[in-house]
Amino acid sequence: MELPAQTTMGRHHRVLMVSDFFYPNFGGVENHIYYLSQCLLQRGHKVVVVTHAYGTRSGVRYMTNGLKVYYIPWLPFFMQNTLPTFYGTFPLIRNILIREGITIVHGHQAFSTLCHEALLHARTMGNKVVFTDHSLYGFADLGSIHMNKVLQFTLADVQQAICVSHTSKENTVLRSNLPSQKVFVIPNAVDTAMFKPDPSLRPSDQVVIVVISRLVYRKGADLLVEVIPAVCKRFPNVYFIVGGDGPKRVRLEEMREKHSLQDRVEMLGAVPHARVRSILVRGHIFLNSSLTEAFCIAILEAASCGLLTVSTRVGGVPEVLPLDMIVLAEPVPADMVSAVGRAIQLLPSINPFEMHKRMKTLYSWMDVAKRTEVVYDHAVNSDSNDLCERLTRLVYLMYYACGPWAGKLFCLVAVIDYIFALFLQWWQVSLSLSLSHTHTHTHTHTHMQSQRYYSPS
Repeated sequence: MELPAQTTMGRHHRVLMVSDFFYPNFGGVENHIYYLSQCLLQRGHKVVVVTHAYGTRSGVRYMTNGLKVYYIPWLPFFMQNTLPTFYGTFPLIRNILIREGITIVHGHQAFSTLCHEALLHARTMGNKVVFTDHSLYGFADLGSIHMNKVLQFTLADVQQAICVSHTSKENTVLRSNLPSQKVFVIPNAVDTAMFKPDPSLRPSDQVVIVVISRLVYRKGADLLVEVIPAVCKRFPNVYFIVGGDGPKRVRLEEMREKHSLQDRVEMLGAVPHARVRSILVRGHIFLNSSLTEAFCIAILEAASCGLLTVSTRVGGVPEVLPLDMIVLAEPVPADMVSAVGRAIQLLPSINPFEMHKRMKTLYSWMDVAKRTEVVYDHAVNSDSNDLCERLTRLVYLMYYACGPWAGKLFCLVAVIDYIFALFLQWWQVSLSLSLSHTHTHTHTHTHMQSQRYYSPS
């Protein structure tokens, strides 16, 4: 179901956001957690974030408006994910849940092992849990099959789930066998105050096309290798700015050398998020070549800066913008080149300031926070289950969803987690853990602007 932007009935929640993906790493999930946490703090809730250590960044840090972040001493081993341990993080998660007085644990991203473990431990301790899925996954390849099994186990025991688009909801329901009435659709948003248009920075004698993305297969980097030379050949006044890094950057560099496009394709490399706006305002068109996308925040940032978007018609992208603000194409080179041509013809009718004004009314992080509050209320009002009820539900769901062997294995994991919780209770009594001081929200946005994304190391 899609939630209206209604407020809660005066209830204040104590929320623990958990994910392997957070600042100083940059991406859509990181932005979502940060901005949602900031808006929930402004609305009077307590929010704490748990993620893994990033290099020397370990321990407790404070961000804008007193957002408390635990960088637990677990280092990533693959694509910013921590090593799956099942129970290794339980003592730390338990201490945080007790010290902070957490009532709701909100996990983000299906690919995050820390998220799955935290949700398991939180349910064992009796906390309500909510899960947000930010990506689309397949069904046939080996990695997706294993990931879907884990997701079925995790979501069988959550109170509510959130997806960022209707396409993402369909994908999550099919992958996890979760009842559709438990899944809510709450789209991402954009901070329009950070992304304002400035047409004076655009050249008048060229059409500048901006690409800002991770240069990986999933983001369509291989598609760019074929599209960029074709566009440059067809439109002599087009200039490309490509921002981002990744394993496919070498292919783009080779393409630029092969077609002698050094003077028409500018490669920026990795771009800090603080510089994204300064690059976007130089362009007329934003090009998104993703092969799969649940919801593309980069499109919102570009539209807020007044750029007309050309994007592949994949995943939840068609849901993001009105049709007069985006030109969609199939993820094939010929159709992408034609879409760029149509976008160039539409440019004279595009008013960057009017587009920015529309984005302010379409998307707001405060609106996302209000909708999320409703999900939290649903989770808190749901029935609490003891171990026997949990296992009965897990056995039924897991047997039919994952098969007799995987289902029994997952139930065994839940039982061992409960026994481990009893041991931890005996070893470190909850009453011996002092409660953390609750930070009262104050408006320190301007004072802490330089620490908007992360505190100094």
